[in-house]
Amino acid sequence: MTYAIDDQEAVFRLLTQARAVLFDFDGPVCDLFGGVSTAGVAKEVKRKALRYWGTLDRDVEECDDSHGILRRLRDMYDRSPKRRRRRPLVLAERIVARQERTAIETAEQTPDIVTLVDLLLEVPMRLVIVSNNAERPIRKYLKRSKLRGKIKKVFGRDPRNAGLMKPDPDCVHRALAHLSLDSAACVLIGDQLTDLKAAQSAGTLFIGFTQDRSRAEEMLQCGADAVVTSYAPVIKACRERLAAGGTSGKPLSHATR
Repeated sequence: MTYAIDDQEAVFRLLTQARAVLFDFDGPVCDLFGGVSTAGVAKEVKRKALRYWGTLDRDVEECDDSHGILRRLRDMYDRSPKRRRRRPLVLAERIVARQERTAIETAEQTPDIVTLVDLLLEVPMRLVIVSNNAERPIRKYLKRSKLRGKIKKVFGRDPRNAGLMKPDPDCVHRALAHLSLDSAACVLIGDQLTDLKAAQSAGTLFIGFTQDRSRAEEMLQCGADAVVTSYAPVIKACRERLAAGGTSGKPLSHATR
């Protein structure tokens, strides 16, 4: 069944089946970078890598995004016919994690996220973070925010292998192992197509969260179970579920999504 953007019926249907919600961090929980380009960070990473490797593949040279450079640098390392030093990968992770630690100091809370989290806990739902950001900055943000103590577990990128960032489902699989729940009983809320791909690979339900109309439509075309432009439909669905007094039903099968 195909739903429209901001379809509260679709969201309610998902929440009645779910027992846990997996939030992406940057976007669904806060605006980490506030629209500021991360090209400077990518440039610093490339400069460090050049010192050790001498040359960079074209896709690495052309990348001007902090997460993109982590993944492309790792890909270059993995596909190299000769053995390369790992030092640039270690330095790249440190540089990007440092940027994220700085960014959380000014990160703005996503509108209505606290209200939503409080309602989800009341349902009750188990809540975790699954993110391509480093874990320590996320934990620091949660500790200093109004979400303190409400989202207890964070599954960020593997600092040893950036190739496991979403769309690879690694962080989602780690979250599912922690929750000890069937993947079909979990909903991932994410703002990127990489989040959707990770959710599909792991077998979880997916709610897209974006104000970009073209991305929202693409998410639906690619199989998102629901897409919202704000948390208003999710909050309403939570309140409807609480009013109904129901508990989680059977997980949705792939055939009924």
